[in-house]
Amino acid sequence: MNQSKRKQILTFRLCLPLFFVGIAWLQEIIDQLFFSGRWNLPLGPGLPWWGLLTAPFSHAGFGHLISNTVIFIPLSWLVLTKGIRDYIAVLIAVVVMEIPVWLFWPRGSHGMSGILYGLLGYLLLIGFLERRFMAILLSIICLILFGSYLTALIPGVSPAGVSWIGHASGFVGGVFTAFAISTRDSSENGISHF
Repeated sequence: MNQSKRKQILTFRLCLPLFFVGIAWLQEIIDQLFFSGRWNLPLGPGLPWWGLLTAPFSHAGFGHLISNTVIFIPLSWLVLTKGIRDYIAVLIAVVVMEIPVWLFWPRGSHGMSGILYGLLGYLLLIGFLERRFMAILLSIICLILFGSYLTALIPGVSPAGVSWIGHASGFVGGVFTAFAISTRDSSENGISHF
């Protein structure tokens, strides 16, 4: 792979999370300027299926969005060190795991938290499944930096109004992705994508 191609891939990996965050910030700015914070795009009972795709970009104000942004970007970049395929797989798995929440959970929810916990679940597990030094180091770094967020997966520990079920379903999506990717990689005779 030539130097120009490497730069393009690196630029894409750096910019992809910023693109997603940019959509969320644009939605929140429009919401606050024109709808006084009432233009939310949640997923929940009786709401359209496309809420599964719009809910991560909708937040309950700038405080909610800022707290998600400062975690989303570094977790995204850490997953992207493994590859774009892994990153997209986590995003898809989180959306799939949110389907039961959308269908059966009695309250609506929105925000990037489900994706954050999907990225976190993936990162915490992938190193130990792959058993390679760099992947294990990635999992350890993630545990040190973000391990305190795991308490939000416990029902009753999250503050009122915070959807622990959205966190948990996202985390499970990330864990499933780590298992699926490590199984696929091991079946490819140890070919590394790191």
